[in-house]
Formats: sequence, C-alpha cells, structure tokens
Amino acid sequence: MSSVDFTAFPRAGFMRRLGAWIYDALLAIAVYMVAGAIGFGLFQLGATLGLVNMNGHQHLIDVQQSSYFYSALIYGWNIFWVIYFFLFFWARSGQTLGMKAWRLRLQHLDGQLINKKLGLIRIIYSLFGLGNIWLFIEWKHKLSLQDKLTNTEIVVLSLAANKAKI
Repeated sequence: MSSVDFTAFPRAGFMRRLGAWIYDALLAIAVYMVAGAIGFGLFQLGATLGLVNMNGHQHLIDVQQSSYFYSALIYGWNIFWVIYFFLFFWARSGQTLGMKAWRLRLQHLDGQLINKKLGLIRIIYSLFGLGNIWLFIEWKHKLSLQDKLTNTEIVVLSLAANKAKI
C-alpha cells in the first residue's frame, strides 16, 4: 500500500477531464468492438448448436437485425463490457488508461478508492457525460454532477504519485 495522501491533491477541471475522456472514448470504442466480435462469435456458436432460431433467414446478421431480443442481447453485451472497463479500472486503481495519461484519479472525498457499485451509480448519474457540464456551475469547487451526488472527486496527481504503485 502506498503512503501517498490522496486528499492533498487539487481537483481536476473540465479541460483535463475532457482530455482523459477523449482518450478513454477511443479505448471504450476498442472494447466495444472486441466485445462485439466475441459476442457475435458466441451468437454464431449458439446458431450452430441450434439455440438461435433463424426464422427463415439465411444470414445470422439478418436474424439479429430482425429481432429486438437478439439485438438487445448483442448490444447489451457490448455495453456491459464497456461499462465494466471503467468499473474495473476505477475500483482497482482509481484510474482508467486515459486518466493515467492525464494524471487523474477518481476517489472518495477521503482519498479512498471507490467500489464497482458506486462506480455504476456514478455512471448513471453522469447522464452520458452531461453531468460534467455541472463543472461550469460549480467551477469553484470543481465537482461534476456525478461527483456531487456520489461524494467522489477527480484529482490531479503529481508526477511521482501518478507513477507510484497504488
């Protein structure tokens, strides 16, 4: 365990968060694509084993596109893995790869890491990123809507703290 006092770091502003968000968006797209390939492979396996009703369609993609159930299943699978990408990193170190590059850390107000449940609540409260607009309203405190509602904060780490094993 590190002896770094994470409560001493300043909170991150909008532009730094935006930089990390863009970086993480590219990674999330990659996670979505890999999850989609694996999910469609599992869908193909299900069709091969006779678990998927082809409904007279010749191609599996036509089955997926014509069925709300199969579409929801595939898209739900993909979105699950994108959300899990964020939850995993936030609970493990407080930093996604984009946050690490921008020296940002998500934490409780007391400097402790959040758990996956709180991370999920935070994602819901973020309103697909629109919660960050709250930073312009609360510009003095540098808290987004999701920060405020979950009693968390995103801080800017020093170079040494960012390199330290947490």
